[in-house]
Amino acid sequence: MTKNVRSMARRYETEFDSADSTSRINASVWWSENPLDTVVSPKGVVQIVHGMAEHIERYDEFARFLVDAGYLVCGHNQIGHGASAPKERWGCLPARGGRQILVEDVHSLRKLVTKRVRNGTPHYVFGHSMGSFITRSYISRYGGGLAGAIICGTGFVPVATSRAGRTLARIISRLRGEDHKSELLHSMADGSYSKALEGAKTDFDWLSRNEENVKRYMADEACGFMFSAGGYATLTDLTAEVCTLECAQRVPHQLPLLFIAGAEDPVGDMGEGVTKAADLARQAGSADVTCKIYHGMRHEILNEKDRRLVFGDVLAWLDDRTKVADETRAIFMPAKTPEEA
Repeated sequence: MTKNVRSMARRYETEFDSADSTSRINASVWWSENPLDTVVSPKGVVQIVHGMAEHIERYDEFARFLVDAGYLVCGHNQIGHGASAPKERWGCLPARGGRQILVEDVHSLRKLVTKRVRNGTPHYVFGHSMGSFITRSYISRYGGGLAGAIICGTGFVPVATSRAGRTLARIISRLRGEDHKSELLHSMADGSYSKALEGAKTDFDWLSRNEENVKRYMADEACGFMFSAGGYATLTDLTAEVCTLECAQRVPHQLPLLFIAGAEDPVGDMGEGVTKAADLARQAGSADVTCKIYHGMRHEILNEKDRRLVFGDVLAWLDDRTKVADETRAIFMPAKTPEEA
């Protein structure tokens, strides 16, 4: 009988200034020793970009799994989320410029962590849900020097739809203020996802088939809050950018991409939108694109009962690309740092 082995991972917290010039961003780093005190040598870094209306601590199990496999893991609470904002500001993002702020904050954490690991350590970005759209924007700007990107729970939104939603959100922001919580905007966006499932018992059943996960999410006051009008303007600004061929073409063509999602995820149109996003990357010239849709899973595939299957697939993909990155580094110059990219 296999014994349960206790994880050697520990979570450390740090902070940095947001690109919004106001917020102090709370970040977590998972490793076996404190990388904030000494330079460490993991086989790679996995940087997590969390989703809408949640927080980075929800990725603790996944992070510890990766640390036990040799990867240092990091992630931050985005503006308007978790410990990076007071409770009354959860869901509040600017009506203009929010997309750039979210992307730049990802880059700030990457630079901070790069200084704490050995030179040339492969760096991956893992984005879930809203974080997947941020990641798709990020790699179009700062893909240089990355070893790969994992796009989890993403979708494909027609540009016309995104622009219409952005226009409406900005009009409401102008009339009612960008912090206004609009039932109309909510019902048109994430508030509509539960309607895509027959027999849904709660407004959050679309997140997961795992009822315990849904219960934990609903009991967590730092999850499930409504976005502001400015927040929806930022979200639709992101989707308007990344669901275009022009954005996909800016991604370095040799950057490995892994698209993963549940077959019952309404964000990804039950897999169809995820496939479209992966096909867009291939059309744009990306040479290494993998797309895997998990049957019987919904939006939060990292929290389903069979999540260890997803964990294992992600690890196998990371190990394959890390091996290639190590072989390449042995032949050529080390990867550029974020400051050089």
